[in-house]
Amino acid sequence: MGKLFLEVVTPERVLASQEVDMVIAPGAEGEFGILPGHINFLSGIIPGELRYDYGNKREFMSVTYGFAEVSEDRVSILVDSAEKPIDIDLERAQSALDRAKERLAKDRDSKDVDFLRAEAALKRAITRIKVAKKSQ
Repeated sequence: MGKLFLEVVTPERVLASQEVDMVIAPGAEGEFGILPGHINFLSGIIPGELRYDYGNKREFMSVTYGFAEVSEDRVSILVDSAEKPIDIDLERAQSALDRAKERLAKDRDSKDVDFLRAEAALKRAITRIKVAKKSQ
């Protein structure tokens, strides 16, 4: 079986640029997997866990909003933010989770809380914690 070339890029840096065997990403329509020879397509990316295998290793990343392009055994993931488990501050992620839960517990008629932002923050925090714990 062939290989895929994976690139994970944020506005600040390139987090991955390597040959891999498989990629699993959190798409706007649900999680999707990519193997060599996959049909070309575009997909939105939502906050979640990105996984990729190469050799006998599996790597994880927490990603936020962006998009993925699959073309000719090349997978480009362009997102607002991405973190490898080693780069995630678990205490900070837990604090963000607690703040988001607190905001979401308020009355839905409250003008003080942007509930869509709070829900997005909750999803990001949950994913960051899940990915960070994979390195422990």
